[in-house]
Amino acid sequence: MTRSFHPLLVRGVATAHLELLRAVPDIDTLYVAIGQGSSICGAVAARDALGLRTEIVGVVSERLPGYARSFEAGHAVSTPPAETIADGVAVRAPVPDAVEIIRRGVSRVVTVSEDAIRSAMRHYFTDTHNVAEGAGAVGLAAVLADRPRVAGKRVAVILSGGNVDRPVFRDVLGEA
Repeated sequence: MTRSFHPLLVRGVATAHLELLRAVPDIDTLYVAIGQGSSICGAVAARDALGLRTEIVGVVSERLPGYARSFEAGHAVSTPPAETIADGVAVRAPVPDAVEIIRRGVSRVVTVSEDAIRSAMRHYFTDTHNVAEGAGAVGLAAVLADRPRVAGKRVAVILSGGNVDRPVFRDVLGEA
């Protein structure tokens, strides 16, 4: 088990999802970024503990689709190294224990492009005045890509991660 995926870490991260789902129990779909898997596995645990029907969708960068491929294959599938603005989800080798939980509790895992991630970073800043790093914006990028699918539904993302270098963020904002 890697250090960034551990049962105690999953429990800790689950508290954020538990708070969200207790506050808004009628969320139809929750989009969750997948790094090593702790957050999405925590989301599954929280939803299941509350007995909710919330659909959970995992999100990864299209440049490092290991968890998306693993979800489809039913076992951990590694990918070659790649650069992405979403370095917090830049995972080459998915954790088998996380893949198992994700396969049981997540409806699908989607990929988002670099352009979509950058656009979501800009949306966070211009629309909510929050700074999101690439990994913190992948959930919103997926929601924006899924607009027709989620129209009229209650959808949620958790913005976690504002650790973006000033030159990178300046470039992202300048693209608008």
